[in-house]
Amino acid sequence: MTQANTPLETNDFFQFEADFVESLRCIPMQVRLKLDTCGVKLKLEHWHRFSEAERDQLTKLQCSDRDSTVAYTAYVQALVHRVQGTPASTLAIDPHPPWHRGDVIPTDVQAQAQAVGVEIGLEQWQSLRPLQRFALIKLSRPGHENRNFYPALAEFGLVSL
Repeated sequence: MTQANTPLETNDFFQFEADFVESLRCIPMQVRLKLDTCGVKLKLEHWHRFSEAERDQLTKLQCSDRDSTVAYTAYVQALVHRVQGTPASTLAIDPHPPWHRGDVIPTDVQAQAQAVGVEIGLEQWQSLRPLQRFALIKLSRPGHENRNFYPALAEFGLVSL
């Protein structure tokens, strides 16, 4: 398993995303991570108005250091501006996002894991890549459709099917 301190993954798709990856009809986790990294709130309606090539480009572009994050932000904002006439809303950027922290398992992740009968140990959490932690954090949010949470746990080796 890849260590948690590897560079930000750029175009990893998860198995639990397989039903929409080919068409990119939903925003994949790796793009959602990049959007959180650059502080852009991209709506699904915007995503659907982008061309297939533009959506694909958003999966491939880097967003892992200051320069690439600035470029990614500019690209996303230009796309949104083109499809809606105004830029996308922005979000505060967490300088220490929880997916980069291996020392604490977020409460929502623990609660969702317990709800499906799974206990995630700190060592397991630390072994995950940041993108995997990000996915579990997003999939465990209150009010979120959590149907992919258990498949993600299995895919990441935290449970056996």
